[in-house]
Amino acid sequence: MAGKAAPAKAEEPAPHPPKDQLPNVAYCITSPPPWPEAILLGFQHYLVMLGTTVIIPTTLVPQMGGGNEEKAKVIQTLLFVAGINTLLQTLFGTRLPAVIGGSYTFVAATISIILSGRFNDTEDPIARFKKTMRAIQGALIVASTLQIVLGFSGLWRNVTRFLSPLSAVPLVALAGFGLYEFGFPGVAQCIEIGLPQLVVIVFVSQYLGHLIHRGKNIFERFAVIFSVVIVWIYAHLLTVGGAYDGKPPKTQASCRTDRAGLIDGAPWIRVPYPFQWGAPSFDAGEAFAMMVTSFVALVEVFLLLMLPNSVSADIDTSTGGFIAVSRYASATYVPSSVISRGVGWQGIGILISGMFGTVTGSSVSIENAGLLALTRVGSRRVVQISAGFMIFFSILGKFGAVFASIPAPIVAALYCLFFAYVGSVGLSFLQFCNLNSFRTKFILGFSIFLGLSIPQYFNEHIAIKGYGPVHSGGRWFNDMINVPFSSEAFVAGLLAYFLDNTIHKKDIRKDRGKHWWDKFRSFKTDSRSEEFYSLPFNLNKYFPSV
Repeated sequence: MAGKAAPAKAEEPAPHPPKDQLPNVAYCITSPPPWPEAILLGFQHYLVMLGTTVIIPTTLVPQMGGGNEEKAKVIQTLLFVAGINTLLQTLFGTRLPAVIGGSYTFVAATISIILSGRFNDTEDPIARFKKTMRAIQGALIVASTLQIVLGFSGLWRNVTRFLSPLSAVPLVALAGFGLYEFGFPGVAQCIEIGLPQLVVIVFVSQYLGHLIHRGKNIFERFAVIFSVVIVWIYAHLLTVGGAYDGKPPKTQASCRTDRAGLIDGAPWIRVPYPFQWGAPSFDAGEAFAMMVTSFVALVEVFLLLMLPNSVSADIDTSTGGFIAVSRYASATYVPSSVISRGVGWQGIGILISGMFGTVTGSSVSIENAGLLALTRVGSRRVVQISAGFMIFFSILGKFGAVFASIPAPIVAALYCLFFAYVGSVGLSFLQFCNLNSFRTKFILGFSIFLGLSIPQYFNEHIAIKGYGPVHSGGRWFNDMINVPFSSEAFVAGLLAYFLDNTIHKKDIRKDRGKHWWDKFRSFKTDSRSEEFYSLPFNLNKYFPSV
C-alpha cells in the first residue's frame, strides 16, 4: 500500500573490533597487585618454572656421569642463574614480565657434546661429568656472542621491522602448540597422577569460580597452587601407601614423590659461583652448533614477546616469547628497538649460563608466559618477586629440593594448559589480517603445515636411526642443520616471514595487518611505548631507544 512504511532493515552483526592491547587483564605490566597477592603470584611463577629447571638436569646430568649430588647442584645453579637473568631482563632488557629460565632448545646441542666421545677415556664418572660440563660451558660462552652482537648492534631490530601480524601467527602459535610432545605424553607417564592434575586445574580455574561466586578471582589466579597441593598430597599418599612398591623403575621414577634423589643430594646452604666446575674448554665445531641453536631460540623468544598479555633455537624462542608476553601483559606491540635490546640481554643471560655451568642456555619461559594468561596478571613486579624466590631457594638447597621433587606428570599437566595459552595468543593476531584473502590463506596454511611436517620428519629420523637426516662426517655441521629444522616454531616462522615479504600483490598491506603495527615501528611514535618499555633510573637519557 502507498501509505505503508517500508520494513526496517535487519541490522547485520558486527565483527569483534581488533585491540592493540588485550582487554580484561586484571593487572597490566605497570600496575602491580597488592603486596600479599603479588608475593603469592610470584611464588606461583616460581613453581611453574621449576618443571623445566628440574627436567633438563635430571635428563642430562646422568648421561654426563654425574650422580644425585651433581644433579642437585646443577638444578641449584640453573635456578640461581634464572633468577639473575629474569631480574636483568625485567630491569634493563625488554622490561616485560618474562621469566628467563632453562631452554629445551639447547638440549639437542648439549646431548651432541655429551655423546661426542671426547671424554670416553675418562674412567672416573665425576671427572667425566666435570670435563663434559666445561665443554658445554665453552660452547655456551661462544654462542652467547651471537645474540649479544645481533641485539646490541641493532641488527635484529632491522629484521623484526619486516615482521607483520600475518607472519607472526605461525611463529607464535607453534612456539606453544609445537611443544605438544611435552604435554599429554608426560601426563601419561603416570596417568593416575597426571590426569587428576589436568582435570583439577581446569576445574578450579574455569568452573569453580562460577559455582562459588565469592572467590572467583582467587580460584582463577591461584589455580596452580590449589591444584598442585591437592594432587601432590594425593600422590604422596599413593607413595607411602605402597601403591608403587615392586613396580618397574621407570614407573617409580615418574610416580613416586621420593625417587628424585634431590633432597638427599642437595646441600643445606650453597651459593653457586662462576666457573665452579673448572675453566671452560672450547671446541670450534661444538661452538658453531651451539650458536645455531642460539639463533633458533632467538626467533622463538621474539614470538613470545609479542603475546599481548604478558618458546627450537634460542633467538627464535626468545623473539616469539617476548611477543607473547607483551600481549598477556596488556602491553602494546613491542617496538623493534626494544626487542633488539631484549635479545642483547638474552645473550648476556646465555653468557652467564655458560660461566656458571647450567648445562643448558637460557630463554623466555613459555610456560610462565601461559601462566600470565591463566591468572590475568601481567605485572612486572610479580615476575621480579618470582626471581627473588628463585635465588632464595637456590641458595637454601634442601628447601628448594622439596618443591623440585614434584612428580613430572604434575608438571606435564600444567604444560597442557600453558602451552595452549601461548599457541592461542599466536592465533589471536589473525584479528589484524584479512582472512578472506587467498594470499593470507596460502601463507598461513603452508607455513603451519610444513612447520609441523618438516620437524616431524627430522624427529622421526632421529628416533628410528639415532641420527638426523643430515649425517656427514662433521658432527657440528650435522647439528647446525638438524637442530633448527627440528623446531616447529623456527620452521613455520621462517617460512611465513619469507613468504610474507616476497609474495607481492597489489594492496596487500592491510591484508597482512601491517598497518596496525606501523605506529610501533619506532619507540617514539606511540606514547604508550615509553610507559611500558622505558628504562629505569632515567637510563633512556644515556641509552635511547629509536
